[in-house]
Amino acid sequence: MTTLLVIAKEPRPGRVKTRLTPPFTAEEAAALAEAALADTLEVVAATPARRRVLVLDGAPGRWLPPGIEVVPQVGGGLDERLAAAFGACTGPALLIGMDTPQVTPDLLTVDFTACDAFFGPAEDGGFWALGLTDPDPALLRGVPMSVPHTGAEQRARLAGLRVRELPVLRDVDTAADARLVARAAPGGRFAALLEEFTAVGRP
Repeated sequence: MTTLLVIAKEPRPGRVKTRLTPPFTAEEAAALAEAALADTLEVVAATPARRRVLVLDGAPGRWLPPGIEVVPQVGGGLDERLAAAFGACTGPALLIGMDTPQVTPDLLTVDFTACDAFFGPAEDGGFWALGLTDPDPALLRGVPMSVPHTGAEQRARLAGLRVRELPVLRDVDTAADARLVARAAPGGRFAALLEEFTAVGRP
């Protein structure tokens, strides 16, 4: 079975979702990040897997459900941190981030028997999911992160592998993203909190 990896930052004001400010305060942006992370981890906990691992920059909090291991992120750029997360795995692994709370167990239940990799592109040109049958860190090191062509660069690294594409999803980066993601997952903590915050006059 697959190892599910979630890479995340501790949701503290000023450290996460800074592009949500404005219209939200730093405290509200952190609360939205915490809600997105809690929704994501709940889905991961409900998805069949051999291991479920949170690769965390910071300390765990009340949002961590039972049954999920926590390991610290290594230093370096995001490519190095993602590479290290895969390098600590034996056997197939699927990695996602903390800012796609619209994921479902069906999306994360992947079958590696007929492919070498899974790739989930994001609307902003990045990627929200990467799965590797053989979790080789070299496939991530040196990929430029957080730029419009990140996804294309990472996808190119998978050349020669049998790759299955996952649906395109939207990351939560801006307030507009937040509204669209909440509509895609209206029953979650993230959507409820966004509705609460926008009910007091924010766009």
